[in-house]
Amino acid sequence: MTDEEWILVDTVQGQLQAEILRGLMEAQGIRVWMNQQGAAHAYAVNIGSLGAVELLVPTNSVDDARQVLEAYYRGDFENMELDESEIKEDTDE
Repeated sequence: MTDEEWILVDTVQGQLQAEILRGLMEAQGIRVWMNQQGAAHAYAVNIGSLGAVELLVPTNSVDDARQVLEAYYRGDFENMELDESEIKEDTDE
């Protein structure tokens, strides 16, 4: 990490959940650092405290990150569908 300060915004259980949340935040332009215990990461352990993954963001992105997390936990991202124009734009790049 750089010299800027990173703030813990959430702790989730398992790498998959952490990757989902990181993707949602990065899609909003928020940089995310994921931190997991060394042994848990090396052996893909998702049980108990070893499976915990911390999500940290730069200080200037904390409010935006918390808004994304609140929307996710409220279910705002469920049942979302892309229209064909959005899919085509992504494949053209």
